[in-house]
Amino acid sequence: MIGPDYLMLKELKSFFADLSGEEKPKPFDDSDYRLSAAALLVHVATLDHELAAEDRETLQGLLKSRFDLDEARTAELIDAAVTADREAVDFYRFTHNLMRSLDEAGRQRVVEMMWEMAYSDHAVSEFEDNVMWRVGDLLGISTNDRIALKHRAASGAKA
Repeated sequence: MIGPDYLMLKELKSFFADLSGEEKPKPFDDSDYRLSAAALLVHVATLDHELAAEDRETLQGLLKSRFDLDEARTAELIDAAVTADREAVDFYRFTHNLMRSLDEAGRQRVVEMMWEMAYSDHAVSEFEDNVMWRVGDLLGISTNDRIALKHRAASGAKA
């Protein structure tokens, strides 16, 4: 959960950036593939419950390392992804953007990140498994590749 200290620091940083003429990072918009990927991860993380602190920590680690973001930008991406996931009626909006933006290796990495998110609690529910297969199919990931990505994430979760 983001505390008042973080928000105050964010506002101060923005204020000084305005004074110095420093260019502010753009907000994450619907065409940003990172938002689409993050929204899918949020969906997996919240299938059973709200975004718990440990799930948010895992999510933050995945997004920060994969997209090379700092703490503040990662938190902004998560907040935008939570909103996008809440507003979505299906996965098409996200998968369509990922299909347009990423090659097959990039789409496989998104599915692998989703499996990592699902295995963060060392168990995958049937709901998580179903989402993974539907999203993998929409992203054009073969059954063999989906199974391999699942096994790789599972073995990483046991380590």
